[in-house]
Amino acid sequence: MEETQIIYRIFSRLAVALGMLNGKTLKEAKELTRKQIIEHPFENEINILINAINKDEHENIELLLAETILVCEELGSSRNYITLETILEGIAENLSGGDDQEEIKYTNSIVERFKQEITSINKKIPQPPLFNMIMESRSLLEWSSIYCFYPFIPKRIKSKGKPVLLIPPYLGDDNSTSFVRKYLKSLGFTTYKWDLGFNMVKSHYIPRLEEKLHDIYEKHGEKVSIVGWSGGGIFAKIMANRHPDQVEQILTIGSPIWGVMDMKTPVYGLLEFFRGKSLKERNERFLAELEPIPIVPVTCIYTKTDGLVPWKHCMEAETSRKDIKNIEVFGSHSGLGANVSVLLVTANMLSANIQGKKLRNVGSNIERFLYPNFWNKARKALKNNKSIRPVVK
Repeated sequence: MEETQIIYRIFSRLAVALGMLNGKTLKEAKELTRKQIIEHPFENEINILINAINKDEHENIELLLAETILVCEELGSSRNYITLETILEGIAENLSGGDDQEEIKYTNSIVERFKQEITSINKKIPQPPLFNMIMESRSLLEWSSIYCFYPFIPKRIKSKGKPVLLIPPYLGDDNSTSFVRKYLKSLGFTTYKWDLGFNMVKSHYIPRLEEKLHDIYEKHGEKVSIVGWSGGGIFAKIMANRHPDQVEQILTIGSPIWGVMDMKTPVYGLLEFFRGKSLKERNERFLAELEPIPIVPVTCIYTKTDGLVPWKHCMEAETSRKDIKNIEVFGSHSGLGANVSVLLVTANMLSANIQGKKLRNVGSNIERFLYPNFWNKARKALKNNKSIRPVVK
């Protein structure tokens, strides 16, 4: 919430100022802005910032725009900026019926300039540092140790046969998701392999995935949850955007799910499908499908020590809706399929979303030691001399 307060302190002033163009009063502009954040996870906190605005600043809107962009640049690239774009677009759309066409044109130009600046900022995500790339070698230890840890992983959830389709990572096959499938199956989920061999992240998989999704949906008579690891998450998101009527939710594990064309990665082959010259037109079409946020619940598991994919590309915009969650774990990119934390989060989030519940804690006190969020809260508690109450968000 701290970073959210920093950006929304100035952004709320910009939004209200934009709302006052075309003759709106301060009160009307504030109300219009409030309507755009109804689904925002921090709606109450942002409303406090909006309520605190007590003067007309529409004549200073250029300055407010520059200050907002500057704050975004200083905070760095973030998928959450798409929420800011959506809020401004919503305000501009509500003003489009005004009488002053010049003001409407100017309002739209403010929104477009903001979006262009955000696009530029979000192209600056660097590739994983060399240290992270070298540390990918620990995946050998992660895959070896899972055989020892697996028997001790808690099995508290009872799923009652809910269908889950699992899609492997780039260059991986169904063996890559074996531990995730095994764990979910032990909890009562009905798991399905993708059965398409090694995942080369190519377009010809999509029709067959659509057919498989439809078959599972017809067999169970209910929506299907999709879990995708790395490149598999790309397909999970496309399936959710194409067939929200058949997809219960998606859960991505270290998957680059936005900004892929500008992503900097040592694994250039991951982008082979998107950047192939002979498939240029088709690539652009599929990229257009990947960028929108699915209307189904989304959970993104990521690790900041990822040595192959920039972790910021693996997070969806949590601020856009309350059913979108980003959860950090410890581990390497290549070892996520054998990561105890990943298994726990996957099972808990699949169950929570199916039941329409909020996930506040993952496992027992001992299990929480597996999550960076626990240690972040522990450090803050020690610093502030307060008690610790860990929560996974």
